[in-house]
Amino acid sequence: MSELGLSLTAIAIFATTLLALVGPMLGSSPLLPAGLGFGLLVMFSLDSVTWQGRGATLLIDGIQQRSPEYRQRILHHEAGHYLVATALGLPVTGYTLSAWQAFQQGQSGRGGVQFQSAELEAEAAKGQLSQRSLEQWCQVLMAGAAAEQLVYGNVEGGADDRAQWQQLWRQLDRNPAEGNLRSRWGLLKAKTLIEQQRLAYEALVAAMAAKASVEDCNRAIAAAWIEESALAA
Repeated sequence: MSELGLSLTAIAIFATTLLALVGPMLGSSPLLPAGLGFGLLVMFSLDSVTWQGRGATLLIDGIQQRSPEYRQRILHHEAGHYLVATALGLPVTGYTLSAWQAFQQGQSGRGGVQFQSAELEAEAAKGQLSQRSLEQWCQVLMAGAAAEQLVYGNVEGGADDRAQWQQLWRQLDRNPAEGNLRSRWGLLKAKTLIEQQRLAYEALVAAMAAKASVEDCNRAIAAAWIEESALAA
Protein backbone atom coordinates (compact mmCIF):
# COMPACT_ATOMS: atom_id res chain seq x y z
CA MET A 1 0.00 0.00 0.00
CA SER A 2 1.23 3.52 -0.82
CA GLU A 3 2.11 6.14 1.79
CA LEU A 4 -1.06 8.04 0.87
CA GLY A 5 -3.17 4.89 1.14
CA LEU A 6 -1.79 4.15 4.59
CA SER A 7 -2.51 7.70 5.71
CA LEU A 8 -6.10 7.54 4.48
CA THR A 9 -6.66 4.18 6.16
CA ALA A 10 -5.25 5.57 9.41
CA ILE A 11 -7.61 8.56 9.23
CA ALA A 12 -10.62 6.31 8.64
CA ILE A 13 -9.66 3.98 11.51
CA PHE A 14 -9.00 6.89 13.87
CA ALA A 15 -12.32 8.58 13.10
CA THR A 16 -14.24 5.32 13.46
CA THR A 17 -12.52 4.41 16.74
CA LEU A 18 -13.01 7.88 18.20
CA LEU A 19 -16.71 7.87 17.38
CA ALA A 20 -17.09 4.35 18.78
CA LEU A 21 -15.62 5.55 22.09
CA VAL A 22 -17.40 8.90 22.30
CA GLY A 23 -20.64 7.94 20.56
CA PRO A 24 -22.29 6.13 23.52
CA MET A 25 -21.70 9.17 25.73
CA LEU A 26 -23.44 11.34 23.14
CA GLY A 27 -26.30 8.90 22.74
CA SER A 28 -25.56 8.17 19.08
CA SER A 29 -26.42 4.92 17.32
CA PRO A 30 -23.85 2.11 17.66
CA LEU A 31 -24.09 1.70 13.88
CA LEU A 32 -22.80 5.22 13.29
CA PRO A 33 -19.05 4.41 13.63
CA ALA A 34 -19.29 1.60 11.09
CA GLY A 35 -21.27 3.82 8.75
CA LEU A 36 -18.74 6.63 9.10
CA GLY A 37 -15.81 4.32 8.44
CA PHE A 38 -17.49 2.87 5.37
CA GLY A 39 -18.40 6.34 4.11
CA LEU A 40 -14.84 7.60 4.49
CA LEU A 41 -13.41 4.62 2.63
CA VAL A 42 -15.93 5.09 -0.20
CA MET A 43 -15.13 8.81 -0.38
CA PHE A 44 -11.38 8.19 -0.47
CA SER A 45 -11.84 5.51 -3.14
CA LEU A 46 -13.90 7.83 -5.35
CA ASP A 47 -11.30 10.57 -4.91
CA SER A 48 -8.57 8.15 -5.94
CA VAL A 49 -10.43 7.05 -9.08
CA THR A 50 -11.95 10.32 -10.25
CA TRP A 51 -9.46 12.92 -9.00
CA GLN A 52 -6.23 10.90 -8.77
CA GLY A 53 -6.21 11.30 -4.98
CA ARG A 54 -5.86 15.09 -5.05
CA GLY A 55 -8.61 15.64 -2.49
CA ALA A 56 -6.95 13.28 -0.04
CA THR A 57 -3.57 14.88 -0.69
CA LEU A 58 -5.02 18.31 0.07
CA LEU A 59 -6.60 16.99 3.27
CA ILE A 60 -3.52 15.21 4.59
CA ASP A 61 -1.08 17.95 3.63
CA GLY A 62 -3.40 20.57 5.10
CA ILE A 63 -3.30 18.74 8.44
CA GLN A 64 0.48 18.29 8.31
CA GLN A 65 1.06 21.92 7.32
CA ARG A 66 -0.16 22.93 10.78
CA SER A 67 3.18 21.69 12.10
CA PRO A 68 6.04 24.25 11.85
CA GLU A 69 8.54 21.37 11.80
CA TYR A 70 6.79 19.80 8.81
CA ARG A 71 6.74 23.12 6.92
CA GLN A 72 10.46 23.63 7.60
CA ARG A 73 11.34 20.16 6.37
CA ILE A 74 9.35 20.68 3.16
CA LEU A 75 11.08 24.04 2.68
CA HIS A 76 14.58 22.57 3.10
CA HIS A 77 13.70 19.59 0.88
CA GLU A 78 12.47 21.74 -2.00
CA ALA A 79 15.35 24.18 -1.64
CA GLY A 80 17.67 21.24 -2.25
CA HIS A 81 15.93 20.48 -5.55
CA TYR A 82 16.02 24.16 -6.50
CA LEU A 83 19.72 24.69 -5.76
CA VAL A 84 20.95 21.57 -7.53
CA ALA A 85 18.75 22.16 -10.60
CA THR A 86 20.13 25.70 -10.85
CA ALA A 87 23.72 24.52 -10.38
CA LEU A 88 23.34 21.94 -13.15
CA GLY A 89 21.98 24.46 -15.63
CA LEU A 90 18.29 23.56 -15.45
CA PRO A 91 16.49 26.90 -15.01
CA VAL A 92 13.76 26.83 -12.36
CA THR A 93 10.41 28.18 -13.55
CA GLY A 94 8.46 27.99 -10.28
CA TYR A 95 8.05 26.32 -6.91
CA THR A 96 5.33 25.46 -4.41
CA LEU A 97 5.62 24.42 -0.77
CA SER A 98 2.20 22.90 -0.11
CA ALA A 99 -0.48 20.83 -1.80
CA TRP A 100 -2.80 23.84 -1.80
CA GLN A 101 -0.25 26.04 -3.59
CA ALA A 102 0.31 23.26 -6.11
CA PHE A 103 -3.45 22.87 -6.62
CA GLN A 104 -3.82 26.61 -7.22
CA GLN A 105 -1.19 26.37 -9.96
CA GLY A 106 -2.87 23.35 -11.56
CA GLN A 107 -0.25 20.86 -10.37
CA SER A 108 -0.62 17.57 -8.54
CA GLY A 109 1.18 16.44 -5.40
CA ARG A 110 2.20 18.29 -2.25
CA GLY A 111 4.36 20.90 -3.88
CA GLY A 112 7.68 20.94 -5.63
CA VAL A 113 10.13 22.72 -7.89
CA GLN A 114 9.41 23.12 -11.58
CA PHE A 115 12.28 23.55 -14.01
CA GLN A 116 12.81 23.58 -17.76
CA SER A 117 12.92 19.88 -18.56
CA ALA A 118 11.47 19.64 -22.07
CA GLU A 119 14.76 18.45 -23.56
CA LEU A 120 15.27 15.83 -20.85
CA GLU A 121 11.69 14.59 -21.16
CA ALA A 122 11.98 14.35 -24.95
CA GLU A 123 15.14 12.25 -24.63
CA ALA A 124 13.53 10.03 -21.99
CA ALA A 125 10.44 9.48 -24.14
CA LYS A 126 12.69 8.13 -26.90
CA GLY A 127 14.59 5.95 -24.43
CA GLN A 128 17.80 7.64 -25.52
CA LEU A 129 18.80 9.70 -22.49
CA SER A 130 22.40 10.90 -22.75
CA GLN A 131 24.83 10.26 -19.91
CA ARG A 132 24.86 13.97 -19.06
CA SER A 133 21.06 14.18 -18.97
CA LEU A 134 20.82 11.00 -16.89
CA GLU A 135 23.22 12.43 -14.32
CA GLN A 136 21.27 15.70 -14.22
CA TRP A 137 17.96 13.91 -13.63
CA CYS A 138 19.44 11.71 -10.95
CA GLN A 139 21.07 14.50 -8.97
CA VAL A 140 18.06 16.83 -9.15
CA LEU A 141 15.61 14.10 -8.10
CA MET A 142 17.80 13.01 -5.18
CA ALA A 143 18.61 16.57 -4.09
CA GLY A 144 15.58 16.93 -1.81
CA ALA A 145 16.52 13.84 0.18
CA ALA A 146 20.16 14.98 0.19
CA ALA A 147 19.16 18.32 1.71
CA GLU A 148 17.07 16.61 4.40
CA GLN A 149 19.94 14.28 5.23
CA LEU A 150 22.35 17.20 5.50
CA VAL A 151 20.08 19.42 7.62
CA TYR A 152 18.21 16.87 9.75
CA GLY A 153 20.40 13.78 9.66
CA ASN A 154 17.59 11.64 8.23
CA VAL A 155 15.16 11.56 5.31
CA GLU A 156 11.38 11.55 5.65
CA GLY A 157 10.33 12.80 2.21
CA GLY A 158 11.35 11.99 -1.33
CA ALA A 159 9.12 8.96 -1.98
CA ASP A 160 7.70 10.61 -5.11
CA ASP A 161 11.23 11.54 -6.25
CA ARG A 162 12.43 7.95 -5.87
CA ALA A 163 9.34 6.65 -7.68
CA GLN A 164 9.96 9.08 -10.54
CA TRP A 165 13.57 7.93 -10.82
CA GLN A 166 12.54 4.27 -10.81
CA GLN A 167 9.93 4.96 -13.48
CA LEU A 168 12.53 6.70 -15.64
CA TRP A 169 14.97 3.82 -15.16
CA ARG A 170 12.33 1.27 -16.21
CA GLN A 171 11.48 3.42 -19.22
CA LEU A 172 15.12 3.17 -20.28
CA ASP A 173 14.95 -0.63 -19.82
CA ARG A 174 18.01 -0.67 -17.58
CA ASN A 175 19.05 -3.06 -14.80
CA PRO A 176 17.08 -2.22 -11.59
CA ALA A 177 20.10 -2.93 -9.37
CA GLU A 178 22.16 -0.45 -11.38
CA GLY A 179 19.36 2.09 -10.96
CA ASN A 180 19.54 1.76 -7.18
CA LEU A 181 23.29 2.27 -7.24
CA ARG A 182 22.90 5.27 -9.50
CA SER A 183 20.32 6.85 -7.17
CA ARG A 184 22.74 6.53 -4.25
CA TRP A 185 25.42 8.14 -6.41
CA GLY A 186 23.02 10.98 -7.23
CA LEU A 187 22.23 11.45 -3.54
CA LEU A 188 25.92 11.70 -2.66
CA LYS A 189 26.69 14.12 -5.51
CA ALA A 190 23.75 16.35 -4.60
CA LYS A 191 24.66 16.32 -0.92
CA THR A 192 28.26 17.27 -1.72
CA LEU A 193 27.11 20.15 -3.91
CA ILE A 194 24.77 21.49 -1.22
CA GLU A 195 27.52 21.17 1.40
CA GLN A 196 29.96 23.10 -0.78
CA GLN A 197 27.37 25.79 -1.47
CA ARG A 198 25.87 25.86 2.03
CA LEU A 199 25.76 29.67 2.13
CA ALA A 200 23.88 29.82 -1.17
CA TYR A 201 21.56 27.06 0.05
CA GLU A 202 20.74 28.91 3.29
CA ALA A 203 20.18 32.13 1.35
CA LEU A 204 17.78 30.26 -0.93
CA VAL A 205 15.94 28.73 2.04
CA ALA A 206 15.43 32.21 3.49
CA ALA A 207 14.18 33.55 0.15
CA MET A 208 11.75 30.67 -0.37
CA ALA A 209 10.49 30.99 3.22
CA ALA A 210 9.66 34.62 2.39
CA LYS A 211 7.79 33.42 -0.74
CA ALA A 212 10.23 35.27 -2.97
CA SER A 213 9.85 35.17 -6.73
CA VAL A 214 12.02 32.86 -8.82
CA GLU A 215 14.03 35.89 -9.93
CA ASP A 216 14.71 36.94 -6.33
CA CYS A 217 15.58 33.37 -5.35
CA ASN A 218 18.07 33.22 -8.20
CA ARG A 219 19.61 36.50 -7.07
CA ALA A 220 19.94 35.15 -3.52
CA ILE A 221 21.78 32.10 -4.86
CA ALA A 222 24.07 34.16 -7.09
CA ALA A 223 24.99 36.56 -4.27
CA ALA A 224 26.17 33.73 -2.01
CA TRP A 225 27.57 31.37 -4.64
CA ILE A 226 31.17 30.23 -4.22
CA GLU A 227 33.04 29.66 -7.49
CA GLU A 228 34.83 26.35 -8.07
CA SER A 229 38.22 28.04 -8.07
CA ALA A 230 37.58 29.32 -4.54
CA LEU A 231 36.37 25.90 -3.39
CA ALA A 232 39.55 24.27 -4.69
CA ALA A 233 41.80 26.84 -3.00
